[in-house]
Amino acid sequence: MAKKKDYNNYTKEQLIAELKKLNKRKKYGLVWEEDKTKEKFEAQAEGKLPVLVEETKREIKTTAHKPTHILIEGDNYHALSVLNYTHAKSIDVIYIDPPYNTGNNDFKYNDKFVDREDSYRHSKWLSFMRKRLKLAKNLLKTAGVIYISIDDNEVSQLKLLCDDIFGEENNVAINVWEKIHSTKNDARYLSVNHEYILLYTKNKSKIVISLLKRTNEMNSRYKNPDNDPRGAWQSGDLVANEIRKEGAYEVKNPKTKKVFTVPNGKHWVYSKENMLQLIKDNKIWFGKEGNAFPRKKRFLSEVIEGRKASTLWKSEEVGHNQEGKRALKNFFGQTDDLFSTPKPVRLIKRILDLSSKDNSIVLDFFAGSGTTAQAVLELNKEDKGNRQFILVTNNEGNICTKICYPRVKKVIKGYKNTKGQKVKGLGGNLKYYKTDFVGAEPTHRNKKLLTDKSIEMLCLKENTFNEVLNKKYFSIFKSKVRYTAILFNELKMEQFKKEIKKLKLPISIYVFSLEGDDFREEFVESQNDITLCSIPEAILKVYRRIYGTDKIKSK
Repeated sequence: MAKKKDYNNYTKEQLIAELKKLNKRKKYGLVWEEDKTKEKFEAQAEGKLPVLVEETKREIKTTAHKPTHILIEGDNYHALSVLNYTHAKSIDVIYIDPPYNTGNNDFKYNDKFVDREDSYRHSKWLSFMRKRLKLAKNLLKTAGVIYISIDDNEVSQLKLLCDDIFGEENNVAINVWEKIHSTKNDARYLSVNHEYILLYTKNKSKIVISLLKRTNEMNSRYKNPDNDPRGAWQSGDLVANEIRKEGAYEVKNPKTKKVFTVPNGKHWVYSKENMLQLIKDNKIWFGKEGNAFPRKKRFLSEVIEGRKASTLWKSEEVGHNQEGKRALKNFFGQTDDLFSTPKPVRLIKRILDLSSKDNSIVLDFFAGSGTTAQAVLELNKEDKGNRQFILVTNNEGNICTKICYPRVKKVIKGYKNTKGQKVKGLGGNLKYYKTDFVGAEPTHRNKKLLTDKSIEMLCLKENTFNEVLNKKYFSIFKSKVRYTAILFNELKMEQFKKEIKKLKLPISIYVFSLEGDDFREEFVESQNDITLCSIPEAILKVYRRIYGTDKIKSK
């Protein structure tokens, strides 16, 4: 049992702080020991700030006009901190599959698996998730959405935590995924065939959930027994239970003269005038012999282009656990020793079908085996989209270097499956980064070092990955639509400006300054479309919000 706190020796200030902690979570029913759940990485990164370092040997280039996708190896808290600068309010869809905290060696906290007997089992998980979800929320666009996979072990706690972070009013749905398509007869009590996928947003009034494509089975229900030139149709009921004024009139088939009336207490759904018009337009079906009770003809051509998604996600539509395992086995053979619970690609594609557009940015910061990457690449191929994925995963058990990255590479470039068959690549480009650190103390040396290490962050922020110029004192990168120019030494300003004048596309200019000066007056007469920003102050401003001003003092 965990040792209870002895409040007798607490100062007044300490007692007030404890009460504030309790009151903060009381309305959501969440109370946990945050000071007992400090993560090891927090101590390891004490006095440091995260940056990115590119692993150029793992870069993938296939097609220049396709998006450049991102894979970040490192603790996802540090990666999310970096993304809070590069992608604040920029992400359309987040999907995560975090550890479920089953107590069966699936959730590692400070290098130790959390078992069922751990008194702080749920507290550790809640603290772990809260830190990351708070950073993730900052990344979402106003109409952005986050989907979170979970099972019964933490679904109740996760719901309360998400209500706290995103707002209870921004819970869109709790979807139930049928993860197993057949009953397990060896289950002790009931066969657990489902998991959950929670869906939240920053502002529910702003989001759009797309319709799903109609299935062939749905369309096959429409027939054309009377060879109507308007095409196939399906009949629908014309009778309503509610009371309608003058709604119980007689309906006559003009061909057979047979008269129909509604049962007592029921009424026609249309007025008599509208019903006569429908009969005249051959939109009422009286059966092949003309003597059947009338029904409304609903034409396939009039059906909306799609169908509303249900909160029940059946395995035949979105895949199941075994499908995910078979897909991974197709790449590598047996992988249970490295990753035993991959999600099926169809499951992630369902999420993207509902919530992504063809140019959306999709983030997965528990990337695991890389299923989200494959889903994005497949969907881009199918609808000629330009979605970009950002994956984040640590390399525990070599999951990133032996599973995630190789899988992404195979999907992009093509590969031979375990049967020796060639599988054509889907194309695309990839940048591979690792998280690294610089000192947090705001010395001149640390500011200069942060600026020098910020190139990858700035290129990621601007989505400009093609190097144009790389000199000691300034660098220039470009995409199809804009340039990013970085000046490291203000003494080289004139030379820098000469290079800027050669550029035709819009330019984002970042200037190193110890005092935060962006040298705006230097570019007043420029004919270019220029956006100016001082570094590292812009980055430090974000990190102060995340880590607090005690760790990173303002200038």
